[in-house]
Amino acid sequence: MKTYQPADIRNFAVVGHASSGKTMLSEAMLACGGVINRMGRIADGSTVSDYHVSEKNRQISVSASLLHTEWMGKKFNLIDTPGYLDFISEGLGALRVGDFALVVVHAQHGLGVGTERVWNYATQYGIPKMIVVNALDRENVDFDAVVKQLQERFGRHVFPLNYPVNPGPGFNRVLDVLRNETVTYQTDASGKYQEEPATGEWEAKVKELHSQLIEHIAESDDELMSKFFEKGGLSEEEFRAGIHAAVQRELFIPLFTVSAENNIGVARLMDFIAKYGSSPVDRKKVKAVDANGRETEVGLDDPETVAYIFKTMSEAHFGELSFFRVYAGSVSTGKDLFNSDRKVNERIGQIYLLNGQTREAVPTLGVGDIGTVVKLKDTHTGNTLCTAKHPVTLSKVVYPKPNIHASLVAKVKGEEDKIASGLAALHEEDPTFLYVVDSELHQTIISAQGELHLEVVADRLRRRHNVHVELAEPRVKYRETIKGKGDSKYRHKKQTGGAGQFAEVWMRIEPKPRDSGVEFTNSLVGQNVDRVFVPSVDKGVHQACTEGILAGCRVTDVKIDFYDGKMHPVDSKDIAFQIAGYFAFKEAFMAAKPCLLEPIENVEIRIPEDCMGKVMGDLSSRRGKIMGMDNDSSFQVIKAQVPTKELYHYSSTLRSLTGGRGVHTEEFSHYEEMPREATEKVIEEAKKRKAAAEAH
Repeated sequence: MKTYQPADIRNFAVVGHASSGKTMLSEAMLACGGVINRMGRIADGSTVSDYHVSEKNRQISVSASLLHTEWMGKKFNLIDTPGYLDFISEGLGALRVGDFALVVVHAQHGLGVGTERVWNYATQYGIPKMIVVNALDRENVDFDAVVKQLQERFGRHVFPLNYPVNPGPGFNRVLDVLRNETVTYQTDASGKYQEEPATGEWEAKVKELHSQLIEHIAESDDELMSKFFEKGGLSEEEFRAGIHAAVQRELFIPLFTVSAENNIGVARLMDFIAKYGSSPVDRKKVKAVDANGRETEVGLDDPETVAYIFKTMSEAHFGELSFFRVYAGSVSTGKDLFNSDRKVNERIGQIYLLNGQTREAVPTLGVGDIGTVVKLKDTHTGNTLCTAKHPVTLSKVVYPKPNIHASLVAKVKGEEDKIASGLAALHEEDPTFLYVVDSELHQTIISAQGELHLEVVADRLRRRHNVHVELAEPRVKYRETIKGKGDSKYRHKKQTGGAGQFAEVWMRIEPKPRDSGVEFTNSLVGQNVDRVFVPSVDKGVHQACTEGILAGCRVTDVKIDFYDGKMHPVDSKDIAFQIAGYFAFKEAFMAAKPCLLEPIENVEIRIPEDCMGKVMGDLSSRRGKIMGMDNDSSFQVIKAQVPTKELYHYSSTLRSLTGGRGVHTEEFSHYEEMPREATEKVIEEAKKRKAAAEAH
């Protein structure tokens, strides 16, 4: 096995909006590097990256794939990530361990919501970006318009390093701005090409771009700028030495043109990555926290091992596979390391280099490199492995909160334990997926980043853990309250052979301000009721509040006053006053203009301008209230409040309305009174549910 020095390693995440061509670009790189003889196709399910069942069935990436190849003596560790924001956790893990982001943009569609999202995450991680404009072989592509859009959004530092000579069907020629020449690619997806000096109008175009490029690089460094003015330009050596530094400081963001499916333009992109792309040396030190909670740094030259687990995945034949990057020292099979997050020791099993599902066993992995290890006992995504005598913890990925929910319904009795252990395993693998057994709704609620994410999780649960489950609409946590005052005098009397039960409770109730809960008080005077029974009445009232009265939903925002009653010297006891309190409250509640409250969500929707009409119309049909609108570059941001009930399956609708270009977030806002028709419907459903439960 060849070992690489950190300076010869290129770790990068291939990111971008859905369907921009990331998987085919990764495939083309493997073909150029000789890893595969011929490129696979997504439609055939034959690409190296998309090898999972769910990916082949849906023809999209749902999991980040680790790939590697060699180019110009440099090792490329590329991580092909899903474009759908449902699977954003995969992209975040890849960006966390990458030294730069390769951002792919579709030439026909331009900037997408997902492009912006991954760009912002790469910025958060402090890594530079390169842009690839893909699919220049499609009809009606306007390369200049795409470049202009990207420059408007990400700044004038975005600059094309090659330019399409014949965009559209048959595209195979580009101007190479660095070398002042025309490159003509073969159209057989081999990646082979011929170079020749640019002539005619293209000679003028490439010279103009080359001169602009030199100015860009000169502007990125004061010393270069001085030389530029002194000599009226830069030497080729000065110019090329300045490129790497300018990319690192993001004062220059190179842009490339390709047709990934036809392997056109990819070789020159790889040349640039090998010569000028970021390596682990560009981030020699990373921040960490030591055993005492103090901030420290981990450096490439540190002798003690430090590795970060950025992804875990369960594989049918291998068990759990942990993806890691080495930040210091080395990782070898049989080595004992300490998990500083879980405070457990782990012995390193077999280490593999991956190309999708192809595994190459290696005995050791050096600093700066990325690989996988099998069968760690108690190590999961986000954990740090290190030498036990020098424990440190590296910073973790902060994942977005899930904003879509479903109820998990077991179809076969007796599988509850298998379902519970399966859900726990899936959460450890994917931290953006959460689940909870909700005691109020009596449902297992699973939460994810989108409907596609929910479906993939359910598929994995069925396939890997052999359980029979379905997804259903989760019940909504409605609340019951009152709009007026009510009172009741309820007598509970029960006589059976021996000692009986007797209690009489007089109760007044009134509304309280919204979100103030239930308040139980007593204003008893005299000796009609012994104060020892006040907690009993309170218990009965709270049982009624928990069970609900109108539709089986919890009661809120009510003040209860137990002001009088009667008792019997022998038959009055705790249970009697509990029952009397329970029914007294129910009577008073029904007399106090009861109503249902529904939860309202704050919704933020980011969409292209041309989708505004359709999205606004759809929001109106969901009883949504528009709270405001903002313009953010080429996107419109709508802020609205929408009832929770109306948001089930909303992300699928939004995707359909916007051609996959819209995204939204949801966050609980408040409760408000429901319209009468909706209230009646919920009450009717509750009655049917209760009748069905009693029938069983």
